Amino acid sequence: MTKVTAPDSTTITVGTGADSREIAIIHRPATTRPDKPALVWLGGYRSDMTGTKAIALDALAESHGVACIRFDYSGHGASGGEFRDGTISRWLEESVAVLDALTPEKVILVGSSMGGWIALRLVQELKKRGSGPSVEGMVLIAPAPDFTAELIEPHLTDKERQSLQERGYFEEFSEYSPEPNIYTRDLMEDGKRNSVMTGIIETGCPVHILQGMADPDVPYQHALKLVEFLPADDVVLTLIRDGDHRLSRPQDLEKMEAAVAGLILDDQILG
Repeated sequence: MTKVTAPDSTTITVGTGADSREIAIIHRPATTRPDKPALVWLGGYRSDMTGTKAIALDALAESHGVACIRFDYSGHGASGGEFRDGTISRWLEESVAVLDALTPEKVILVGSSMGGWIALRLVQELKKRGSGPSVEGMVLIAPAPDFTAELIEPHLTDKERQSLQERGYFEEFSEYSPEPNIYTRDLMEDGKRNSVMTGIIETGCPVHILQGMADPDVPYQHALKLVEFLPADDVVLTLIRDGDHRLSRPQDLEKMEAAVAGLILDDQILG
């Protein structure tokens, strides 16, 4: 009988003084295949590490005997900090800190929606630092890089622009929560500083994108545009004709699991 192991829960502190926040982490150590990359879950805007896709990724890691790292950004889920203080730079800093704390040698980044943006920025940041784990592959699910400038700003109403200017934020109805989405001026301005779709993105690893064609939040044309900025990489784009933004149906999860498993088992790439 295969031994079932429970993942470890821990927290780390990121930032100092008034800027410090506790980041909650769930880490499943590798069992039978410690030589393989750890799977790293990067969630979306206002999602957390206990969502359907994150749980499915953890189960996949367990079945393959590899490590899995999940965590909540500040202002999300079990982590501390205020959601309204969140920016791409801040959540990227926390992502780097989690990897620094757990020190995996190799990783496969699995980013959903905004997490796809964080994943692309994380690759850039690790290359810039010249330290940290080697990114051996990426699976991006309905990726939303540059969503503040590309998907939100062009469609702002006069009322929303006025609210950003006068109040520093605006609210938007959410289909996924009774609470409205809140977009701050800091998030919008910081998004421009973290733009990735401005030139060639060199990840240095295979990239598999899963995108629903019935996604009301991130149009599939955005994924097509992203592919254009990845000319140097081995990119696979899977379009799911009736897929929505969440891509959490059983058939969607199977596609995610197959994409990740393909990277885990590709010995030519991963050694």
